[in-house]
Formats: sequence, structure tokens, C-alpha cells
Amino acid sequence: MATEPATTLLTLGALLLAGLAADVIGRRTRLPRVTLLLLLGVAAGPVGLELLPKDTSQWFPLIADVALAMVAFLLGGELTRAALREHGRAVLTISLVVVGVTVAVVGAGLRALGWSWELALLLAGIATSTAPAAVSDVIREVGARGPFTKTLLGIVALDDAWGLVTLSLLLALLVGVQSPEAARGVALAGLVDVGGAVLVGCGIGIPTALLTGRVREGEPTQAEALGAVFLCAGVSLLLDVSFLLAGMVMGVVVANLAQHHRRPFRAIEGIEWPLMVLFFVLSGASLQPAALGAAAWLTAAYVVLRVAGRVLGGFVGARWVRSADLPGRWIGPALLPQAGVAIGMALVVAGRRPEVGEVLLTATVAATVVFEIIGPILTRLALVATGEVAPAERS
Repeated sequence: MATEPATTLLTLGALLLAGLAADVIGRRTRLPRVTLLLLLGVAAGPVGLELLPKDTSQWFPLIADVALAMVAFLLGGELTRAALREHGRAVLTISLVVVGVTVAVVGAGLRALGWSWELALLLAGIATSTAPAAVSDVIREVGARGPFTKTLLGIVALDDAWGLVTLSLLLALLVGVQSPEAARGVALAGLVDVGGAVLVGCGIGIPTALLTGRVREGEPTQAEALGAVFLCAGVSLLLDVSFLLAGMVMGVVVANLAQHHRRPFRAIEGIEWPLMVLFFVLSGASLQPAALGAAAWLTAAYVVLRVAGRVLGGFVGARWVRSADLPGRWIGPALLPQAGVAIGMALVVAGRRPEVGEVLLTATVAATVVFEIIGPILTRLALVATGEVAPAERS
């Protein structure tokens, strides 16, 4: 890191203590700590008081990759055989319906408001992603348990996978209008990204499931847990495939194949939250003043249409599966958080479609800050409304 050691340590210490303050304030105000940390980052960043050292922006990519790799693995660990037998049909059906309806609403809506088909469809693909870190943290913070919570975790785990596939197909469709040969290349790249991530997750997950938990009888050590998660993320980044999808696949494999310990890799939960504090604060601080002014109307339209698409998709999907445990009106609001994955998708689009890349990236960055502030509040509201929140956390 380029900052002086004293400044770096002071900043890290202040941010971690801010996480404790967010916990306390959240319990007294019923605001999710994720929202509080995002607001703190916005206030301390370039948009606000500029309190953070300039070089903190250099920390963000590494911290984001590490934090999201842990979240991806833990989410995958929720998809055990027992959970899939009980909620698998609902998870698969609702996740696909939500993705399809979101693409339709955002794409058609932006086009109807006057933006080009190219920009409308690409933003529609980006709109399908959810922030797994924010959703899982709210669930953990309020101690939510039950069929709605289990289904929500499953949908979040699949959401980004469907999003990557959808964006690849939309890119291929747009390129295909100009050149069928180029379209095949884009579609192949999308399949390689998804298929490669699955192979990496299985390739590291299978030996991990067989070997971990042997050093300390019954449970894997923290070093084993971190080593496997970091290895999976590193190989994925080296091969340029989705480390989120690879981590989720590894989590699924370990959770279902590891027979000699019951709660694989829960050791990393103890160090996940400090990294999440840094991730959320730096996410808020990453918003640049220029993003607030540029593409303001596009950002506002995208936010409104994505909300409409998620709410309608959740309602339709829940009606389709006909489960009394899944109130459709709350699925969409619970899936509103959006963060790093969306920005990563926007960066991919900017590299391949530079003619719309700048405005699309600006709108995505501004919108993700909005969704990371309001999204966790609505996720918590949805969990409370379904009656699955621990009694002490209900308002």
C-alpha cells in the first residue's frame, strides 16, 4: 500500500470501530448496518468530507475480492441436498422468473423512455444481479430463519450465475446484429466464463471436501478454510472466470460431499465481518462526484424500472410455485441490494462496447450506491414481514 504505515493503521482501526458503531446504531434505529456503513463511506469519500486517504481506493479491489469470495462460498454452502429437496423447485423457478421479468421490464422501459436498444438491453442484463454480501449480512444480523429465508438465500446464490449468462447472451445478440462471427465469439466467451467457474469450483471443492477437517478432528481449521477459499478465488481470477460462481460451486460441493464434519468452513465467519466492514465503507467511498451529475436521468429511470422488475418478478414467481410459505410481494423487495457484481458486469460491457460504456458504467455505479442504501432496509423489512426474524430484532 502506498500510504504511510501509521496512516494505513489509523484508517483501518477507525473503519473497523465504525463497524461496531454501526451495530449499535442499527439495533437502536432498526437500520441495517450495511446501509449505515455505505452512508459512512459516502460521507467520508469524495462526495462528502474526503476524510479517507486518497490511496484507500487502491485497497478496494483486493478487499472486495476477498470479502466476496467468502460470501460466495458460504452462500453455496446453504445449497445442501436437504435444502434443495425442500426448496429447490421454488429457488430455481423464482430465480429464473425474476431474472426474465427484470430484463423485460428494464429493457422495454428504458427503450420506451427514449434510450437506444443497445443501452437498454445491456442495463437490463446488469439489473439481474443481486448483492449477496448485503442480503446475507442482513439475514445474519437479524437472525432470520425459515422457508422464506432459505429460499431467498438460494435465489441470491443463483442470481449472479443467471445474470452472467443473461448478459453474455445479450452481448452476443447485440454483436450478432452487426456480425454473426463476432456474436459466436461473445457467446463462447460467456459459456467459457460460466463453465470455467464451475470446473474451478468442482476441481478445488472435491479434494477440499475429502481432505479438510482432518487436522483438528471434526471441524476444519481457520487456515484450511481461508486457504481453500483464497485458492479458489485466485485460480478463478488467474483464468479470468467468475470467482463468485466458482466460490458458490465450491461451497455446494463441500457442503454436500464433506461427511466428516457437519458445518464446513464456518471458521471463516469469525473474520468475515471485519472484511465486510471495509468492503461496504469503501464501496460507499468509491462514488465519484461526477457520477452524481452525469447520466442522472438514466440512473433514476434504471433504479425505478429495476425496482418494478424485481417486485413484479418475485410476485409472479411465487404465484407460479404456489407456496403458502413464500409471500410473493416480499421476494422482490428482498432482492433489491446490488453492488460489486453489477459494477464488474458494467466494466465488462464498457470494455466490449465502448460506445455506450462510459454512460452505462456511470449509471451503474450511481445506482449501486442507491440500491446498497435502500436495498438492505427493504430486505430487513421483508424478513420482518414474513415473521422469520428473531423476536428481539423485530421493531
